[in-house]
Amino acid sequence: MSGLMNTALILAVAAVVIARQFGARRIGSDRRWWIVPAVLAAMALREPSVIDPHHQIEASLLLGAELVTALAIGAGWAWTTRMWAEPDGTVWSRSTKAAAAVWAAGICLRLGLFGIGTLVGVHQTSSALMLGLAVTLLVRSGLLTWRAQSLRQAVTGQSQGRSPAYGDGVGRVLRKERL
Repeated sequence: MSGLMNTALILAVAAVVIARQFGARRIGSDRRWWIVPAVLAAMALREPSVIDPHHQIEASLLLGAELVTALAIGAGWAWTTRMWAEPDGTVWSRSTKAAAAVWAAGICLRLGLFGIGTLVGVHQTSSALMLGLAVTLLVRSGLLTWRAQSLRQAVTGQSQGRSPAYGDGVGRVLRKERL
């Protein structure tokens, strides 16, 4: 796929994912949360130009920095997402203003990395950005799934007379988390 098509795909996926997260969304209990990140990663890794062959060390360092940045953005986005559980165990989420700030900071960091790569003379393609987006979505989805399971267990455990898990207060489970 050409660089222009990769960039268009990255922008489209990011726009859809970000826009969907600022409305209340039900978090299902299915185990397919990793499919979209896996497809994006496969598309990025099939390109031979992920690492510039003329500047392998610099390109590898930039790719490592991109992946660490993506991991931090995914974790920050997941932890700044408000989650709550209904009495029936249904878990909902909505991104907050803090999540938008995490995205803005991540975009600034990625632009800085691109600028550093340009100054050093590393040929950069959209494959590294697509791989970073895959890591961001994978980390965020994994953390939200984990948090949803914890909330779901706390709510259903309370209804069966069991005490909640560590960190899940009785009053906190039935209302939205505050950040």
